[in-house]
Amino acid sequence: MMTAFLFAACAVPLEAGATMPETQPLATGSVLDAVGRLKAGEYLWAPQIAPSGPILFVINITTQRAVLYRNGVPIGITTVSTARRGYRTPTGVFTVLQKQVRHFSSIYDNAPMPYMQRLTWGGVALHGGQLPGYPASHGCIRLPQAFARLLYGETRLGMTVMIVREDMLPAFAPTIDPLQTGIATDPATGYSWQPEQSPEGPMTAILSAADKRVVVIRNGRLIGSAPAAFDVPITGPSLYTLQSIDAAGRHWVRTSLPGQGDVAPPSVELQQIHLPEAFRQLVLSALEPGSTVLLTPDSIELRETTRSRKLIESK
Repeated sequence: MMTAFLFAACAVPLEAGATMPETQPLATGSVLDAVGRLKAGEYLWAPQIAPSGPILFVINITTQRAVLYRNGVPIGITTVSTARRGYRTPTGVFTVLQKQVRHFSSIYDNAPMPYMQRLTWGGVALHGGQLPGYPASHGCIRLPQAFARLLYGETRLGMTVMIVREDMLPAFAPTIDPLQTGIATDPATGYSWQPEQSPEGPMTAILSAADKRVVVIRNGRLIGSAPAAFDVPITGPSLYTLQSIDAAGRHWVRTSLPGQGDVAPPSVELQQIHLPEAFRQLVLSALEPGSTVLLTPDSIELRETTRSRKLIESK
């Protein structure tokens, strides 16, 4: 039995005076379409989609794009510039070894490397720099200056960074662990629910109109998945955050994403999305203040390739 995806008993309007940083708009259309429109030096930044959780930064040498995932959800997408001809940006899985707001290269004429985050002791790092629209560095990953500053504020030593060459799309990856490809679906119910995969931590539910499916992620791990039916077309992303729970019910706020401006509280939109009733009740029982629900026209499939899996398993 499919029932309405109505988490909220009542809703709270967007906080007065709330503003978004100036980034590329997500007012309508697919996030993936917006990524394709990014020009050199541009980026998307929406950390409120997943306010907390483990972080993964994926850099794609082929597309000259990078995606910052938090709790399995992309909160930042940016253009980059990697190694030019004659130099090499290594592929593989790395961790942030050192951070410095003001850093200068000891190899290349004392060149400035603002908001430096070191990936290797051989000189490869993330940092702010010029992005001409093609690979132009000596091996580092150049980021837009503003994005480098924002990223620096969100990361910690030990953060995982993955560098790949495949034309992987920055899909809504349902895991912080690239080796976790899914959880078993119960053939009797048609859905998956394994909260023991991640017993605690921040939770995000992602509803994909493209896949007609919902996935639930907790602390970067996939814990649930179920089919979803949509009564209305989904033309752009919408974000809902659980503000509080009391005797009156669950209080949600619908938050604007870049380019959307102020948005109305959730009402009809979530009522026109239907999930298996038993699954909905399981999700409701696991929700805590701070949990987020992301409604998107994009697919939630992680387009993994054989090469990217080998890169991970070789570390």
